Amino acid sequence: MAGLFSPISIKNMKLKNRIVFPPIAAYKASISGALTDELMKEYGNRAKTSVGLVILEHAFVNMQGRVNIRQAGMHSGDLLDGYKRLTSMVHSFQGVIGAQINHGGTACRREVIGTQPAGPSCIKHPRGTDLPREMGEAEIHRTVVDFGRAAGLAKEAGFDMVEIHGAHGYLLNQFLSPLTNRRHDKYGGSRENRIRFSLEVVEEVRKVVGKDYPVFFRLGGDDRMYGGLTVEDAHWVALRLVRAGVDVLDLSGGLGGYDGQGQGYFVYLAEAIKPVVDIPIMITGGIKDPAFANHLLESGKADLVGIGRALLQDCRWVEKAVEVMQG
Repeated sequence: MAGLFSPISIKNMKLKNRIVFPPIAAYKASISGALTDELMKEYGNRAKTSVGLVILEHAFVNMQGRVNIRQAGMHSGDLLDGYKRLTSMVHSFQGVIGAQINHGGTACRREVIGTQPAGPSCIKHPRGTDLPREMGEAEIHRTVVDFGRAAGLAKEAGFDMVEIHGAHGYLLNQFLSPLTNRRHDKYGGSRENRIRFSLEVVEEVRKVVGKDYPVFFRLGGDDRMYGGLTVEDAHWVALRLVRAGVDVLDLSGGLGGYDGQGQGYFVYLAEAIKPVVDIPIMITGGIKDPAFANHLLESGKADLVGIGRALLQDCRWVEKAVEVMQG
């Protein structure tokens, strides 16, 4: 079985090991969403940690989807020069870097986006401050196109993969969850309708980036709130995301946010989903111990592991993991 330091190929992307520095928002971009020198340095340091893959923090696909005034953007070709500098820098370290694209939906705030937030229904977000309006079908279609454009910009900028954010209570998660989606049109009601937006986004992204470019999907598989999405829903959704063209499922949960206890607190999602899909599975969630991470891979529960806070706390985590694994 593959271990922590086994290489893996996903479409045309080759990773030297199974360790991923997952998206962790630094919120150090400019007001326009452009990379700053401070953010460039941050990702340069992340790329030097010897991980197989670094993923850029969630970048908004349009101005209405921005959740923080200092959030990175992937909504305009005007930002490409900065991203090209970033990807070139990472590649000069023999690193691999991807981009995560997102829309905050009802998690956005009027004071940030300058207008009323919008989402699937007029239901305040669990972490929100503003009562949102319901998105119309034309606006949904435009947002699908925006996701595709953002993925195309990421590819043009030299990112090695793109991840669609469908977790943590952001827009795609909001449409999928019965807690935040109370619509009565083709985007609401049944699971088949509530997943429609996500599938349209995946299909648009795949159309734009082509068949050989890796597309990840961060799936919020469990809302961890009464009446919300459950593991059984995650099982059902995962199969349909794979059919739509997703190459890797990055499993997470918590509609209103979630910091679990211990290590690997989303492993239970992988245990439910891994046996029924034929694509790689990525697990994050408080993983600190290299032996534990290696066990997840060797036992076949995951194919990639996200090590976030532990790497932020110790940039030599990977080198120390090599020493641990070699005894």
